[in-house]
Amino acid sequence: MRLLLDLGNTRLKWALQAPPPGWFAHGAVDWQPDMALALELAWAGLPQPTAVIAASVVDVVREAQVTNVTERLFACAPRWLRTPASACGVRNAYAEPQRLGVDRFLAMVAARADGHAPCVVAGAGTALTLDALAADGQHLGGLIAPGPQLMQQSLLDATARVRLDRTGDILELADNTADAVASGCWQAAAALIERFATRMAPRLGATPTLILGGGDAARLAPLLSLPVQLSRDGVLRGLAVWADTQ
Repeated sequence: MRLLLDLGNTRLKWALQAPPPGWFAHGAVDWQPDMALALELAWAGLPQPTAVIAASVVDVVREAQVTNVTERLFACAPRWLRTPASACGVRNAYAEPQRLGVDRFLAMVAARADGHAPCVVAGAGTALTLDALAADGQHLGGLIAPGPQLMQQSLLDATARVRLDRTGDILELADNTADAVASGCWQAAAALIERFATRMAPRLGATPTLILGGGDAARLAPLLSLPVQLSRDGVLRGLAVWADTQ
């Protein structure tokens, strides 16, 4: 069994992979001051993994915290995957491959392994990420913007008079500030996804499959006018595909 780790900005997602392909167990832990205790509780009673394989977009301090826990519990340090120039049939468009977030790369690996290329892979979390992947596995590039919740928080932090007394609803037209802020930010994210997918179609040579993952995917999907396929655990599934090639 392999313990797969996805260290994201908001939480750490994990899965214990056992043959045949599938999860023996999986879960997620939000980042918190006593992360070691949280992970020990989450992993209590798990079988001993033969390897720990991890992908990270966080700082070295949090990576070290996770390493300490896996070494203590499983006598195994994580093998960290850093973004390669190519792997699993996906070729990175970045001139400096390591600067592409490994989460974006692995989400494309999962999409291609599932037979979805050509596609647009969107990740809706702390950041909103967009990537175009051709049928032959060539990554054409992508975009990064604030996720809808970060947009809302940035607006509140930068203005003196925009103050909310409740969580807003997402509407076509709002008649109060709370709904206007929520609606504007979530619709802006949806509009960027639609624009990117539409503009990429000629370059990809076909209408791309639109794949949407991330913590805010389920809330964002109904706002899209294009057909969308929700992806769950794309980074972990891509990590599993990569691990199978090693």
